[in-house]
Amino acid sequence: MNPEQLLNRGYRPLELGAKPAIDAALAAAPPATSELTFTNLFIWRHHYRPLWREQEGRLLLVMAPHGQEPFGLPPLGAGDLTAPALAILDDLATAGVPPRLCRVGAEAWARMDQTRFAARADRDQSDYVYATQDLIQLKGNRFHRKKNHLNKFLKSQPHEYRPLDESLVRAVLEMQEAWCTLRDCAEDPGLGAEDRAIHEALCHFGQLDYQGGAILIAGQVEAFSLGEPLNPDTVVIHIEKANPEIPGLYAAINQQFAEHAWADYAWINREQDLGLEGLRQAKESYNPHHLVDKYELTPA
Repeated sequence: MNPEQLLNRGYRPLELGAKPAIDAALAAAPPATSELTFTNLFIWRHHYRPLWREQEGRLLLVMAPHGQEPFGLPPLGAGDLTAPALAILDDLATAGVPPRLCRVGAEAWARMDQTRFAARADRDQSDYVYATQDLIQLKGNRFHRKKNHLNKFLKSQPHEYRPLDESLVRAVLEMQEAWCTLRDCAEDPGLGAEDRAIHEALCHFGQLDYQGGAILIAGQVEAFSLGEPLNPDTVVIHIEKANPEIPGLYAAINQQFAEHAWADYAWINREQDLGLEGLRQAKESYNPHHLVDKYELTPA
């Protein structure tokens, strides 16, 4: 793709200064899909290279990830999305790439003239949504194994849960660096991109709207999680990391972050599995209440 062709049509790279406009468009029609927060778009910008422009009160987004064909995201804003969705497809076609919108949630798809598009369900991008109280209480046989892992950790590891604040950011960055050394992020493009996204989030703490939580053992951060409100009754968890050598620690940060930060929300969106079998099994093991379906749209 020639980025100049999109820049000539009014697109610009997404930077911190775009936050007020994007936040306003999201507030006008709060989404259910995990991609659509300013934090998510911003921290992953070096990987997905988002471009955006305004059109008649709506925001148009195009992603141009390294090594992949560009694609549009669903337009942001209230009301009928048919015209802005078609505008994105036209912009992509003009730039010489296959016109498509990806990760279109059912709520956005319902606000389009569906005769103008061909739709394909994309299961690998479906978000997993859990009842918040399920993740906090872990009641019943469905959560028996998770509860056991949590209890084992609580009984065997003196620890402290702390909300993320400026004083903890450096310690969380150090934990992430140790995690990446253990998992060899430099040799895995996906983990490398995630590592940069985590650094972007932490280095802009206070400028973005997410909250974080950390578990400390012997004064050292051994697990952390980052999340934020997605819509009035749902939060989205962007990042969750724990020292894999400490049994039950992943179960602990999952439960503690939900309890301390998000108990007033009905639902927790823990994003998609990307078609990765291990990740799918891990997400299904927490018994999701439902999936948020997403679609890929092309011109009809």
